[in-house]
Amino acid sequence: MTLHGGITSMNDLARAVRDEARRTDERRVLVLAGSPDATREAARRALSAADVPIDETTVVGTEGFLACEHLEPVHAGTLLGRTRTAVVLDAHDSFRPNALGASVGAVDGGGLLILLTPPLDRWPDRRDDFDDSLAVPPFHVDDVTGNFRRRVVETLRAHPGVAVVDADEDRVETDGLTDPAPRLSRGPSAPPADHEFPAAAYEACLTEDQTDAVRAFERFRDDGEPTTHEQALVVEADRGRGKSSAAGLAAASLALDGEDVLVTAPQYKSASEVFARAVDLLDELDALEAVDHEDAPQHLQTPAGRVRFELPDEATALPADPDVVIVDEAAALPVRVLEQFLDAPNVAFTTTVHGYEGAGRGFSVRFRDRLADSDHEVTDVAMTTPIRYAAGDPVESWAFRALMLDARPAVEPLVDGATPESVAYRRLTAAEFLADEHLLREAFGLLVLAHYRTEPDDLARLLDAPNVSARALTHDGHVVSVALLAREGDLSADLRADMYEGRRVRGNMIPDVLTTQLRDEAAAIPVGQRVLRIATHPAVQSRGIGSRLLTEIRREFADSVDWLGVGYGATPELVRFWAANGFRTVHLSTTRNDASGEYSAIMLDPCSDAGTDLAERHGGWFLDRVASVLSDPVDDLGPPVARAVLASASGTPPLDLSAWEWRVVAGVPGGATTFDTNPAPFRQLALRHLVDPADPDTLSSDEERVLVRKVLQGHEWEAVAAEFEFVSTAECMRSVARTVERLVRLYADDLTMEELDDR
Repeated sequence: MTLHGGITSMNDLARAVRDEARRTDERRVLVLAGSPDATREAARRALSAADVPIDETTVVGTEGFLACEHLEPVHAGTLLGRTRTAVVLDAHDSFRPNALGASVGAVDGGGLLILLTPPLDRWPDRRDDFDDSLAVPPFHVDDVTGNFRRRVVETLRAHPGVAVVDADEDRVETDGLTDPAPRLSRGPSAPPADHEFPAAAYEACLTEDQTDAVRAFERFRDDGEPTTHEQALVVEADRGRGKSSAAGLAAASLALDGEDVLVTAPQYKSASEVFARAVDLLDELDALEAVDHEDAPQHLQTPAGRVRFELPDEATALPADPDVVIVDEAAALPVRVLEQFLDAPNVAFTTTVHGYEGAGRGFSVRFRDRLADSDHEVTDVAMTTPIRYAAGDPVESWAFRALMLDARPAVEPLVDGATPESVAYRRLTAAEFLADEHLLREAFGLLVLAHYRTEPDDLARLLDAPNVSARALTHDGHVVSVALLAREGDLSADLRADMYEGRRVRGNMIPDVLTTQLRDEAAAIPVGQRVLRIATHPAVQSRGIGSRLLTEIRREFADSVDWLGVGYGATPELVRFWAANGFRTVHLSTTRNDASGEYSAIMLDPCSDAGTDLAERHGGWFLDRVASVLSDPVDDLGPPVARAVLASASGTPPLDLSAWEWRVVAGVPGGATTFDTNPAPFRQLALRHLVDPADPDTLSSDEERVLVRKVLQGHEWEAVAAEFEFVSTAECMRSVARTVERLVRLYADDLTMEELDDR
């Protein structure tokens, strides 16, 4: 028990921790543990004693027991980019790690996170709605462990800045007071010597980081000089560093210069800070001519320009051709949406590095490569100094540790000597993770670094879900490659029948797709291990270490499962990686993944007779339908991806052209017939070559890409010619004709060859 003098009641504690939070510009956590009724009543009293305005409070939980904003735990993400004086997270009915991350991230300096829990000693053994979501069939909620909550309880009791109260007994267990030394208050920043934005914009900055970020936006000014490059700015920061405020000051300054600034974010509330700071600056400069809504402005007019808001779906169309686009909280948007903003001449992305938003790494993992390949000249700015609360805030360090938000792989010198021969295969259990913080940090850090969507919920899934396991390769004890696996299949007849009728089943992605979409009720009988994630340390990539990990996984599970599988957003590199490791494509989605922006591929590697039957059945069905799929729902799939997907399929597509169809294809090279007379035989010919070529060297990769776009996807000649930079449409047509001729010579019978040679 840690108590300071004079703290005798929960009310006294609430006042004391709030006073210390305000005095230090830090945050504090107040844990109220006990029964639901007792903790909720204690929360009412604590907020009153701490003098927290009710309109500055949000309750996150299943019950809205206070007269303030209330969010269900699954909607806690709407706190993204917002600040609240207090957030009450009611964990009695549903304790979601994502909700904890969103809640703590929204608390402002001087504010409180009030966490309502069952008695801490018994909390890890309780099961709630979130646990139920981890109990995927055929497992039950009793199979879920409480390791994640055990970890949270341990960190709550160990970290400074966390007060704990037994609400049932109204007894203070730990007061969480830190008695920090007084800090110097921050004053306004001095404008840079050669600044181009108004001095007031820089005087409103609270840190040098913020000044640097605002200054970086000056490159978007139209100074009348011709520009040779489109401009992109990336502002990265942890939560609370003032990136949205910097964007708001810059947006107002650009509007004063006559620019039309379009701001977008996952929701308006996420961008509210951008508009609040823009309004403040324009008011100070007496330059705000019009505002649409005083309380929630979405359109600001200056004498020369404007700042306006649109939701992402509308903003991607770049309505009214804005001069500058600012994408706030970019890490929370799908990659396919972010890509569309590259059509703007000037675009800024502000993104969270860690915290709830930054835990999903679509921006840094997938989108960064596409930004680098664009025509934009990219400038990066990193903000590290907190603004919304003081540096050294103990609640930040607690949240980062509890949720592993700052997890990092091993430092490069520890692993750079790793080779497939030097590494050791290791099964990683939850018990080992709990006992070894460094092991957990290295393994989870690799998963966060390498994948576009790793959330706090995934940490609980790793520690508690009965269907999830982890495997790794280590070098001198350090994790160099890690895979997250999920057991799927082996479902009951009743459940399989329900799936066949359209019921979605959690945690069984591959059986679910093969049953519900592809109408194979027997697909959920075999048991498999799906590779949810696989990641290799950047310092040792391209050495075959990831392949070695898959080899070891197959060796371990070969006698206990029917198949290994994977589903992922398909890129040429990833498809080739999985194909090289024995996986074959059995399905290609017909819609793009919301997070990755890619079409998803499902691939199987059979381990038993039952797995082989499953893979061959669906591999054959895939070849039967893929030509129709490519020409209709996925006619926008990139040809490099299509080539890789087709090459990774198993089997040999039939090439059963009639004599007349052979005459049609043989007539194209000489111009005797046109391609559009009957596209079907051309598609058969192209599909056969791309899946199972008689001679892989017959066509170049460029020729195969054109074959995909025109023959399989059916794009117009003019569009194909433009995409592949032919000098004319006629030259594009002649090139395809030459490609067809080589395929005819490779696959046709003697009679057709005579037809061809007579041309």
